[in-house]
Amino acid sequence: MVIKNKKVGNKGMFYVGDDGNIVAELVYSMAAPDKMVIEHTEVDESLKGKSVGLELVSTAVEYARSHQIKIVPLCPFAKSVIADRPGMQDVLYK
Repeated sequence: MVIKNKKVGNKGMFYVGDDGNIVAELVYSMAAPDKMVIEHTEVDESLKGKSVGLELVSTAVEYARSHQIKIVPLCPFAKSVIADRPGMQDVLYK
């Protein structure tokens, strides 16, 4: 599975699929150059149970680490994934 990142202005998304057929997405906005707000995560029924949502959040966390960005997880799913994994909490905005 290939997770892509698309950014337009201060909005962006990590997604699976192509621009015409997105089957999973994590939507974010950049509140500041060093602050990413995860707004929404959605996975198509065809991918349920395949840990695609977890992979999307993991990709966002790795992106944040590599770009010295902190994350504000407004999305309940992303918030719970990060809360349940102490190894991801270093990127949380405090």
